Amino acid sequence: MSMKITFPGGYAVNAHYKGFEIPTDQPEDNGGANSAPAPFDLFLVSLGTCAAFYAMRFCQQRGLPTDELEFEMDTVDHPVTHRTEKIIMTIKVPTEFPEKYRRAIVRATNQCSVKRAILDPPEMVVETI
Repeated sequence: MSMKITFPGGYAVNAHYKGFEIPTDQPEDNGGANSAPAPFDLFLVSLGTCAAFYAMRFCQQRGLPTDELEFEMDTVDHPVTHRTEKIIMTIKVPTEFPEKYRRAIVRATNQCSVKRAILDPPEMVVETI
């Protein structure tokens, strides 16, 4: 699958993929205009929404209600390098959520394809033509 990247000006960089234009920009403190999420923010959003989808789908497949299901993701950054060193995902299930499914929903959430790509990364090649 091919993705085209364009440079609309300033520090903005847009991805054109599967019929969508996905804008990105850098925060103001990094020279950008903060007009869109930064690329790393989209990476985190991708991880969180993918994992949450698996949790939601787990409930749907078992006929469990999802209207009270909540999912949160927090990051912990290294104090010196400022790199993300820990990602904490929290699934908030309703009080009536069956105890027998608590570990299973975690296992289902761990099947997220974005998380799996991080744990077993693809080969990445950068070339010029």
